[in-house]
Amino acid sequence: MSERESMPYDVVIVGAGPAGLAAAIRLKQLAAESGAELSVCVLEKGSEVGAHILSGAVIDPRTLDELLPDWREDGCPLAEVPVTENLHWVLSKKSKVNLPHLWTPPFLHNKGTYTGSLANLCRWLAGKAEELGVEIFPGFAAAEVLFNDDGSVKGVATGDMGVARDGTRKPDYQPGLELHAKYTFLAEGARGHLTKELIRTFDLAADSDPQVYGLGIKELWDIAPDKHVPGKVVHTQGWPLSETGSNGGGWIYHQANGQVSIGFVTWLNYSNPYLSPFHEMQRWKTHPAVAELLEGGKRVSYGARAINDGGLQSIPKLVFPGGALIGCSAGFLNVPRIKGTHTAMKSATMAAEAAFAAIQAGRAGDELAAYPAAFETSWVREELSVVRNVVPLVKKFGDFVGSGLSGITMWLEHFGLKMPFTLRHKPDHETLWRKDMVKPIDYPKPDGVLTFDRLSSVFLSNTNHEEDQPVHLTLRDPDIPIAYDLPMFDEPAQRYCPAGVYEVVSQDTGDPKFVINAQNCVHCKTCDIKDPTQNINWVVPEGGGGPNYPNM
Repeated sequence: MSERESMPYDVVIVGAGPAGLAAAIRLKQLAAESGAELSVCVLEKGSEVGAHILSGAVIDPRTLDELLPDWREDGCPLAEVPVTENLHWVLSKKSKVNLPHLWTPPFLHNKGTYTGSLANLCRWLAGKAEELGVEIFPGFAAAEVLFNDDGSVKGVATGDMGVARDGTRKPDYQPGLELHAKYTFLAEGARGHLTKELIRTFDLAADSDPQVYGLGIKELWDIAPDKHVPGKVVHTQGWPLSETGSNGGGWIYHQANGQVSIGFVTWLNYSNPYLSPFHEMQRWKTHPAVAELLEGGKRVSYGARAINDGGLQSIPKLVFPGGALIGCSAGFLNVPRIKGTHTAMKSATMAAEAAFAAIQAGRAGDELAAYPAAFETSWVREELSVVRNVVPLVKKFGDFVGSGLSGITMWLEHFGLKMPFTLRHKPDHETLWRKDMVKPIDYPKPDGVLTFDRLSSVFLSNTNHEEDQPVHLTLRDPDIPIAYDLPMFDEPAQRYCPAGVYEVVSQDTGDPKFVINAQNCVHCKTCDIKDPTQNINWVVPEGGGGPNYPNM
């Protein structure tokens, strides 16, 4: 007999990001419209809604307009800064070329979009959800999927609280809580650990490509007032990743209150194990065009998060008995637009409508066939279809030739000339070369003014984990990092982690040891993705742990 208490709901949603909150709002709207009773709860592993939310962000309000048409007049913080100017820079080491606006397909122009904090948008959406009667539980991490006797999903259980590092129970121990539901929605974001389990359990990726990812590293800066242009949006490509044959790019978004959101995405298909996405981001800031903007400014926040880059061909089956994948748990990001909030939220509202109809019809627990059917005829699928070959073309032909070919295909698709092919993806963990095949990368030391080290950066993320708790970065085989990864790749976890979690110590004495500083983890999931043997498995720590982003 389980010592855990249980609570029944009609729908349980894991994750209070834009998708999870949109689903909750839509479910309650439908219930109110029909006069039905419907119980909905949202679990959030962060200490508060928005604590773990990180995005650039430039947001297309299309789904927000559908879901809450009066959001602009209703105190939504996103309405503060509409995008007023859109630039695309192609960088060399010392100069830049501004790509002519007319060369880019119309949907890349950012007309009608807004820039601001996605975390603050989520906080506002959470308020709207609670007004409708949604129960939101921040600080409770969904740690386990529960199954019915017939194999369908029954709900989730939150993690136990007050467990020591050695697995024993501390004096303040509290068992987790079971939440049972007619339908369970996973809205964990990219590379969710319960999502991984359900994709394996139900073979949801059997007919899709592997998901591929980028690592986005973001900083917020207060800049000089005379340099701040509210609504100005800049994207960059080329240097510094062009020097290593890798792919990705940067962003500069002028947001409210004299701040700019700056960041850099490194696609995780890179081959040189000595590459460090964190240091590439720091190096990018030394470009004259970026450094000039930041001169005299002050860095006020830092964070990192993996994003889905696979697009249409990497979206798995969206439903399983008893639930659905929504938002970035499934992967709806439009990479060339660098936008996924609108598509994630739309996936959530489609799933909500399917679940509500099923519950009202007495078909609770069935597979929600209406959700993937709605997706197939939606504008989300149409939008992702237009850009489905962009990432593979850039990976195959390089940043400049690939981008040119991608632009041509997007223009042709824009005019209704559908490409008769869809290029495929290869998993990111299979792309590293052996260390003897590449040259180490010599990154300059940080100056503490424009560029910084990882530990001082993690400090700005307000990351905190209770030290005496089980390590949430688990190794399937503890010998692999030193016995295999170190001689083969010089243990790349030391470099791909943007938070300094992984170290190899005592190497100079001939007795190297692999150290995991789990308390530094900002929950970006890069280790779970890029580890070459898939030996590292990220699981949720005790609820409330991790970063606490105030305005990201």
